[in-house]
Order: sequence, then structure tokens, then C-alpha cells
Amino acid sequence: MTQLSPADDSLPEDVARGPRPAYPIESVDNALKLLGMFRKRKLVRVSEAADALGIARSTAHRLIAMLQYHGFVRQDPLTKAYVAGRALLDLGLATVQGLDVRAAARPELERLSREVEETVHLLVLDGRTALCIDSVESTRALRIGARTGIVVPAHCTAGGKALLAELTHEALRDLLGSVRLEAPTARTLARLADLERDFERIRERGYATSFEEIEPGVAAVAAVLRSPVLHPPAAIAVSAPSFRLSKREVTRMGAAVLDAARAVAAQAALGLSLEAR
Repeated sequence: MTQLSPADDSLPEDVARGPRPAYPIESVDNALKLLGMFRKRKLVRVSEAADALGIARSTAHRLIAMLQYHGFVRQDPLTKAYVAGRALLDLGLATVQGLDVRAAARPELERLSREVEETVHLLVLDGRTALCIDSVESTRALRIGARTGIVVPAHCTAGGKALLAELTHEALRDLLGSVRLEAPTARTLARLADLERDFERIRERGYATSFEEIEPGVAAVAAVLRSPVLHPPAAIAVSAPSFRLSKREVTRMGAAVLDAARAVAAQAALGLSLEAR
């Protein structure tokens, strides 16, 4: 992974900028470089930040503490390293405007919820967690509620597992291999080897499932929304009371979420093509 060295303050090549300011503010410069490290890394430790920026660890800790205070980073409770926070994600979502995955997916989320008569969610990865960035709640009396803004362990949820299955073996090991995974229920897959076998099944059939792995009585089916023009990478998930998801229903839901994900990607590609004309 790319590191910033004390002698090299350059940003990644795909980030455009003008000439260096005549009177740079060193603390701001270091804070922005530190945020830039999260473009390439899932986790950043204080020692790594200090080495990359060429500053004392105490100074790096103060910089990170201020970013944490404003929500741009958060500390992982297990590894004590830092990961991108909600404010950084929200800022990224705001800057993509018309390519915002939430805006692009919303009509299809609503259509899918009407079709399957269940609650539909849109999720993104946030380190080892899955963040629900949008929901369309079912109108049925007995239903799973909207989860917008809720953060849960990614390996426990269908949407999170669908996104994790997109990662390489090495990336999965880096992300999940060095920590003790939570097991909210007896059905949670909390061993990396078990998860990797599940990820193979997800890749083969195209969608992920979760049966009472995050909480009793809740089941879900999810598929990744694959589009190079939508950010961030996301998954569409249908959740329902577990007693309603028979094997036949799982197959139907899997086909439905795959169709929805493809429809969003196709509409995004069409919209980008029309804008380019």
C-alpha cells in the first residue's frame, strides 16, 4: 500500500490540485494527508500515521483525536487502529451528487419493496461493519423496520456478506483475519474459514443470505450493485421475518434483488451516457 513519506507530500495522481500555497499551514497539511491515507487503507494506526507524515507519535495522536472528534475517523475497539468515520463517508457521498448511489437506487428500492412486499435496504461497507444508508419499509403489519443509519457487523448480514464476498482473499484476511468476530446469535458465522466457504457460495449464485445471524427471527437476501459510475459500492438487501423465507422464497428473493441491482446499474450507465452527449 502507498505511504506518504516526510519528503513526499504528493497526493494520489487522480487528485487534481494547483501549485503549493505560498504560506502552507502545516497542521492542516498533515491532517489532510492523514485523511488521504484512508483512500488506500482500511486501517491506520497512530504509529503508521506518524511514520508516514514524519511527525512525533504524540502529534499524530492529537491529529487523529481531532479527526475523531469531528467524526472523520473512528477507532476500532478490537484493533485500536482507526478507520474512516461517518463524516468522511457522508462527505464522499455528498460530493458525487448525481452519481450518489442512494439517489440512483431509491426508485428501484421502492419498486422492489412493492414487488416482494418486504422491507428493502441499501448498505455499504464501513471497515468491518455494514452501514445502512437507505431503507424502504414494507407496509405489512408484521415486518422488519427501516434501518437507515444503523451500523452492524458486516459478516452477520446478507448485505455485508455480499460486499465482503467481492473482496480478494488477501483483503479479507487483512480485514477479518486478525480480530475476533462478533457472534450475536448461535447461527452467526464467526470463523473466517466458515465465512470464506459462504463467500464462495455467494459468488456462485450471485446473492447472499442471512438467517437469524444478526438477530433471532430476522432473515435477509442481498446482492451487490455493480456499477463503475456509482459510489460507494453498495448492496441491495430484502429483509423479512425468517418464517416467511422458505427455500422457494429465498430463490425468488435472490432473483428479485439481482434484477433490482442490475436495473440500477443499467439506469446509471444510461444516465451517464446521456449526460456525456
